[in-house]
Amino acid sequence: MIENNNKELTGRLRNGEKEAFNALYWKYHAVIYSNVFKLVRDFIITEDIVQEVFIALWEKRSSMDPEQEISGWLFVVSYNKSVSYLKRKLKESLAQTGLQQPGEDTPDPEDDLVHLQVSILEKAINQLSPQKRRVFELCKLQSRTYEEAAEELKLSKHTVKEYLSGAVFSIKEYIKQHPERSGMFLCAVSFQNFFL
Repeated sequence: MIENNNKELTGRLRNGEKEAFNALYWKYHAVIYSNVFKLVRDFIITEDIVQEVFIALWEKRSSMDPEQEISGWLFVVSYNKSVSYLKRKLKESLAQTGLQQPGEDTPDPEDDLVHLQVSILEKAINQLSPQKRRVFELCKLQSRTYEEAAEELKLSKHTVKEYLSGAVFSIKEYIKQHPERSGMFLCAVSFQNFFL
């Protein structure tokens, strides 16, 4: 029901319907805000990033695929923008301490960092059991409540909580065990903070 509603809203968004955009905004604003804040830890920056995410949603509306889960798209875009901010902040900090000269045009080996991070998340999720993976996707990526996930999966609310806790633990452990794939320690730590 919720998934079908998202497909309908995405289809209407593609046609430029502001009502569909507003519905998606209010449906996902709180969870996107919460997730971004877990990464950047700054209220003002969080507000700016969330605004950028929904501006991007409106600007990309005509290319949105109604079959693609909109919550997953919002998750990836908000995560990418948060990581980009953290990278800029790190570079500014290095420049201020003299470790990197301002304006110094050094090659950035982390250009694909965001894609690596998303790849890590996908691999971490894929190593979960099918039931834990589904609970994680519903509760963390689609912002469903425990009750909604329990009803959809025909499980008790308590079981959903246990599965989600186990899934988050497994994902954090996967990230810890694959630091070489994170590209940058700061972003790996931030990535784990996303799931607190």
